[in-house]
Amino acid sequence: MGKVDILEIGIVDVKFGDNVKVVKPVNLYGCTIGDNCFIGPFVEIQKNVFIGNNCKIQSHAFICELVTIGNNCFISHGAMFINDKFQKGGPAQGDKNLWSETIIGNNVSIGTNATILPVKICDNVVIGAGSVVTKDITEPGIYVGNPARKINDLPNIG
Repeated sequence: MGKVDILEIGIVDVKFGDNVKVVKPVNLYGCTIGDNCFIGPFVEIQKNVFIGNNCKIQSHAFICELVTIGNNCFISHGAMFINDKFQKGGPAQGDKNLWSETIIGNNVSIGTNATILPVKICDNVVIGAGSVVTKDITEPGIYVGNPARKINDLPNIG
């Protein structure tokens, strides 16, 4: 029988703001989570991730290294962030120089099972469920599809 290394999930070396709610089980390590945030069950947030204030991260979301999320953001169930673009035809195999960062602005909502490649998304954007964001989003609005494209402006509320 072969040797098996069993690693435990948990919360390690996390900087929490005030009034944060975390529903276990989660895998959070080396990240920063702002004030008034909610982290649902089965979420993984890796090191060097920054999450702003008043954010809600729903169950089964995966937020990899090099992601910054602004304030007042909503990340829905099963949303996936990617930092490795497979530039050499496969995984970077530990060569973090091949990884790229993702920056999410303020007031951004990302729908269920959306995939976010290394991009920049401006403030006031909605990403539809199942969408794949492959390029920077520089204009507020509603984006859907694969690849995600703008289909509408956000409604003026208030």
